[in-house]
Amino acid sequence: MEKNIPKVTRAWCFYDWANSVYSLVIISTIFPIYYGAVTRNADGTDNIIFLGFNINSSVLFSYSISFSYLVIAFLNPLLTAIADYSGRKKLFLQFFCTIGALSCAGLFFFTKETFTTSMFLFMLAAMGWTGSIVFYNSYLPDIATEDQYDKLSARGFALGYIGSVLQLIFNLALVLQPALFGLDPANESLPPRIAFLTTGIWWFAFAQYTFFYLPKYTHTKPHQHNWILNGFNELKKVFNQVQQLGLLKRFLLSFFFYSMGVQTVMNVAAIFGDKELHLESYKLIITILILQLVAILGAYGFAYLSEKIGNIKTLAIAVVIWIGICIGAYFIYSEFPFYALAAAVGLVMGGIQSLSRSTYSKLIPADTKDTASYFSFYDITEKLAIVLGTFAYGAIAQLTGSMRNSVLALMVFFVLGLICLLTIKDQKFKQERVLIS
Repeated sequence: MEKNIPKVTRAWCFYDWANSVYSLVIISTIFPIYYGAVTRNADGTDNIIFLGFNINSSVLFSYSISFSYLVIAFLNPLLTAIADYSGRKKLFLQFFCTIGALSCAGLFFFTKETFTTSMFLFMLAAMGWTGSIVFYNSYLPDIATEDQYDKLSARGFALGYIGSVLQLIFNLALVLQPALFGLDPANESLPPRIAFLTTGIWWFAFAQYTFFYLPKYTHTKPHQHNWILNGFNELKKVFNQVQQLGLLKRFLLSFFFYSMGVQTVMNVAAIFGDKELHLESYKLIITILILQLVAILGAYGFAYLSEKIGNIKTLAIAVVIWIGICIGAYFIYSEFPFYALAAAVGLVMGGIQSLSRSTYSKLIPADTKDTASYFSFYDITEKLAIVLGTFAYGAIAQLTGSMRNSVLALMVFFVLGLICLLTIKDQKFKQERVLIS
């Protein structure tokens, strides 16, 4: 397959523009705030009944994300192997994108009366989003040469941050000034629910540009029979190859630990600001906007730094900053330090995400055709990290009655990730990739 075709690489990056609105609006800002309002009882308590269980709403939010990612973590290895064998990687990307976008749009009907159904839609949206990402990420080594990985990965994340900020600004105006859009200000639930609908539409509509230009097949003669059986064989083959890649295994272990911290912070930041600092809704959204804008600089800045000192050293610097962020979060009790911390999170959030993706691409054996299967190991590592990270965060908060104690647990994850990361040497990347290919 020909690589570095501008229209193809642009279309690949553009899927970040399409899907990032989900993570910003649904996971980080408007949905958590609306969810908090819906689940807050008249007496000020936050416990709710879900499937017959009495549970704290913040804990349920964390557990719902954990469950969604756990399901995908089990499904994706087989699905990616089938995609590699059949060559129909784009078909799986389109399927998960459609499921996620439709479920996201379905949250328009989220009210107290539809709470249980809406929570299942929330989980389906999470499954659709995370399910599509593994197939999207796996296209990187198919469409670009290694020297372009860091730049393209950073460009994708930067586009995602820009697109999601633009969409959030529109939704923020909708929520804060509904009369400007002809909505009744007395109906406070309608603007955020419209935001969920527009997020689903944005995600699905802009993804069509990506789907138009990405190659339909990732090899020239896709097999048309025994997809499931051969999918298992494909997975087994890649698993055996992974066992021979010492650096890749060590990177995945490091990635697992620091992702437990990174992804958990991103998923619960708004909830922390709401419950621990009691910030008003608009202040929380402005904070996330600051975070997203700074993340654009972070993605490009860390890509530039990686060219100077190497991927591993740059990732280690990012992890050290994350450790400092956890320490700072534990001692924060007012809004202005929270804003400063959000800026620091944004700086390293964009950098560590884009650089992790490109670093893993460099560790995959040269000229491999099983990119989706290889990225399933990356994806399952990240998703299990999110499952355990959000579960630990919620469980510690439930047991101790404070999310600040959960923040200290995240710091431990970052320290473990740093220790594993420091055992890897940048200069050994190419040597190992050539030996296994």
